[in-house]
Amino acid sequence: MTSSPPRPGRDSRVALLPPRERILDAAEELFLQEGVKAVGVQAIAERANTTKMALYRHFATKDALIEEWLRIVAAQYANAFDRVEAEHAGDGRAQVLGVTRFVAEGLPDIVRRGCPFVNSVAGLTDPGHPARRLIQEHKAEQRRRLTAMCARAGAQVPDEVSAEITFLLEGAQVSAQNGSVDRAGDRLVAAVTAVLERGTAVREEGR
Repeated sequence: MTSSPPRPGRDSRVALLPPRERILDAAEELFLQEGVKAVGVQAIAERANTTKMALYRHFATKDALIEEWLRIVAAQYANAFDRVEAEHAGDGRAQVLGVTRFVAEGLPDIVRRGCPFVNSVAGLTDPGHPARRLIQEHKAEQRRRLTAMCARAGAQVPDEVSAEITFLLEGAQVSAQNGSVDRAGDRLVAAVTAVLERGTAVREEGR
């Protein structure tokens, strides 16, 4: 799930933010606009109204800055899962659909800015890059939580159902980003609902 809500701590009065927050805000803007590989530290420092020396006091390297930015973005999605689980305690079907709606509602932002994880992976060609490993761990944890939701929803093979749903969630975001499908959010919710119904119906028939 990669829809990108505003980063925690962002303030419309950017000049009033602490230097570290200004740097993260500037990095996010530039990374989403130009990609993590293309953006230089000098450009980030200038956008943050600071200096390279000040930036390096907060982040030892550009890679460390990329990793911290993606860590914050990943935490937003973990918080979204937490909210959905709390709002629909014990109701796996409602939890899965809650996550799906969260992603669907974020698709307009994906259209404007792109997916932070997809865009970053494209620029992180080294499989051992810490930020790339962070993305992989984030995706694996989301898949684990989604599988648990599918189990609570009554799916006979929760891992298979969560794999299909993950495929739909990721595909919807790519489709929204490249403009290949209209009404991507509505189509996503309908498709995930159908997968859930099919996955739980199999269990009912087998009883």
